[in-house]
Amino acid sequence: MASISFKNVVKTYENGVTVIPDLNLDIEDKEFVVLVGPSGCGKSTTLRMIAGLESVTDGELYIGDRLINAVPPKDRDIAMVFQNYALYPHMSVYKNMAFALTLLKEDKNVIDEKVHEAAKILGLEEYLDRKPKALSGGQRQRVALGRAMVRNPSVFLLDEPLSNLDAKLRTEMRSQISKLHQRLGTTFVYVTHDQVEAMTMGDRICVMDKGVIQQFDTPQELYDNPCNLFVAGFIGSPQMNFVDAVVEKADNGYALKFGETSLKIAKDELADYVGKTVVVGIRPEDLSFDKDFLQDGNTIKANVDLDEMMGSETLLYLAYGDDKLIAKVPSPCPAHTGDDIEMIVNLERLHVFDKETEQAIVNC
Repeated sequence: MASISFKNVVKTYENGVTVIPDLNLDIEDKEFVVLVGPSGCGKSTTLRMIAGLESVTDGELYIGDRLINAVPPKDRDIAMVFQNYALYPHMSVYKNMAFALTLLKEDKNVIDEKVHEAAKILGLEEYLDRKPKALSGGQRQRVALGRAMVRNPSVFLLDEPLSNLDAKLRTEMRSQISKLHQRLGTTFVYVTHDQVEAMTMGDRICVMDKGVIQQFDTPQELYDNPCNLFVAGFIGSPQMNFVDAVVEKADNGYALKFGETSLKIAKDELADYVGKTVVVGIRPEDLSFDKDFLQDGNTIKANVDLDEMMGSETLLYLAYGDDKLIAKVPSPCPAHTGDDIEMIVNLERLHVFDKETEQAIVNC
């Protein structure tokens, strides 16, 4: 069993800086969990505490039912894959992958079987005699994965393993790592600052900021029901648009008034906010020219600052009074830079946040 539990874990460095103030996190056995957040949010520190590369200042850290606060890294039954591959340049791919088993003085036949099995899974069989310098970035990262695989650990820890790869290789490696998780059936904890990686790979995603968990949920739930402004702005690409709006009473519900726009929604959660300013969140893909979403007053008249054709989609950067908005629409797009346009807001996908607490009031 390889569940992971943080119970009131604190991490404070010798200079007195606390990067993890009070972490409570439960990762289930065989789950693929992604830790995501901006630089300095504490995600890599959290991973390194699991690995034993950082000590726990206070609280308890468990792998399964075993308290591991004082357990050396080599005795934790974990394997870690780093951002920079950390391969031995003078060793062949075979020797790099076999290195940990050699140190454990495993039988040579067992080592050979495990290395070749991992190489077959990762498509590295023809490269076993090569040195790392003769490999591409993606191949080196696969060697690093293979070196971890042969140990058959209970937990895989991956610290931004794809950040050094180009876009095409990142996409390929994302799918390979996901397939590897399914095949091995072990617990994966993956750290990244790239929310696209997080959304496409994780069973659940832990969004962190300043050492604090903001929300820990499935990718779909994070996207549909962000708990606060931080999560709403971090999850989604391009990020969610935010505008200040005043809540007004309207027929059969309430209206969110900003500029010439008045978005009407029937949500009782807004009753206590009449006359107050809230933050309205609109995802770029929920601004469109699709008249199927047209209702009374749910349009925004704006000027196109810039249009970016991205292939199947076009991004429109819009000026709406003092606000800047982004719309993501299918290509070919009828609007271009300099055009005055009218966009339709999908009211069934609207988000409203408390301006003071930044907590979600409504996720339509």
